[in-house]
Parts: sequence; C-alpha cells; structure tokens
Amino acid sequence: MNPTVLAMLAVVLGGAATALQAPTNAKMMTGVGSPVNAAFISFAVGTAALGILAVILQAKPDMAASRALPWYAWVGGLYGAIFVVAAAWGVPRLGVATTIILMVAGQLLLSVALDHFGAMGMPKQPLSWGRVAGVGLVLAGVLLVRRS
Repeated sequence: MNPTVLAMLAVVLGGAATALQAPTNAKMMTGVGSPVNAAFISFAVGTAALGILAVILQAKPDMAASRALPWYAWVGGLYGAIFVVAAAWGVPRLGVATTIILMVAGQLLLSVALDHFGAMGMPKQPLSWGRVAGVGLVLAGVLLVRRS
C-alpha cells in the first residue's frame, strides 16, 4: 500500500479514536468526579496498552539519542493531558460534535502558525490564502454545528 495513503488512513483512524475518546472520558468523569481523575485513568490505561505493545513489538528506546532531544520533545504528554481534560469537561457542556470541532479549530489555528514559521524544527509551509480560507471554513463549521 502507498505509504501516504497508509499515513492518511492512520490519521483518520486517530481522529475517529479522538471522537470516541471524548465521550468515553466524559462518561468516566461522571463516575470518578472530575475531568482530571478521568484523564488520569485514561492515561493509565493508555500507558499500559503502550507498554504491552512495546513488549510485543520489542521496541527499545535509544537512550543516547533521547538525551540530545530539545526540552519541548519531552512535554507531548502534557499536551495530551490538556486535551483529555478539556474534552472530558467540554463534552457534557457542549456535546461531542461541538467539542471536537472546536478542538480541530484550535489545532488548525496553531498548526498553520507552526507550519508558517517552521517551529519545532518542522519544514516551513508559508501561510497562503488557501490555508486561511480552509481554517475560516472550519471556524464557520463551528458556528454551523453549534447553532444547528
């Protein structure tokens, strides 16, 4: 299979998992009393699953290479924690669709800025009218989903 198509399918499945994760964690929040507790449980289950997968795949970290990483390479889990807490808290108040589309809007707004400046060592992709229009359409989608 074409590697680009495979990557696109993986990302679509990841997005679908995100749509499932938000209401799942919101339900967990009702049982454990807070979005932080729900996120903690979510990360504990995810950590266990990744540990099992690492053992199955015999994935071993390159500790020498990891020591050379910049500081921001170590805080990805923090971003994930913010995402999970925000989703668990937002879904009961806004609904799944509005929560997810607002998250996508936030992702797009920051990602076009990161691309434009080549932040965090990523290749530069200058801001264009097409990219601005794409983000604008998503933001318009937020309004349509919220008001419908």
